[in-house]
Amino acid sequence: MAIKHIVMWTFAGDDAVARDEAAREIATRLEALVDRIPGIQSIDVKRNAAFDDVNYDLALVSVHDDVAALKAYQVHPEHAAIASYIRTVVAQRASIDLDV
Repeated sequence: MAIKHIVMWTFAGDDAVARDEAAREIATRLEALVDRIPGIQSIDVKRNAAFDDVNYDLALVSVHDDVAALKAYQVHPEHAAIASYIRTVVAQRASIDLDV
């Protein structure tokens, strides 16, 4: 059964330009993994569109073939490198995994 992986981040810092740049960098890097890591069906990364004062800043929605594929994605070296970068620009993270 496919699984949907949803992650949301709040950026650290108040510099709007730096936050926009980080959002673009994260989206570009994560979305490129679709063709590089087996078991990923899709990855979509988007900025928050409303209620900036209470919502997270950026969200990832990815679909994986199954839990095993999600686990493989999470430990894949290319994902690990992106995750290391993300940790340098975010203050908060939340995630959930759902059956599709």
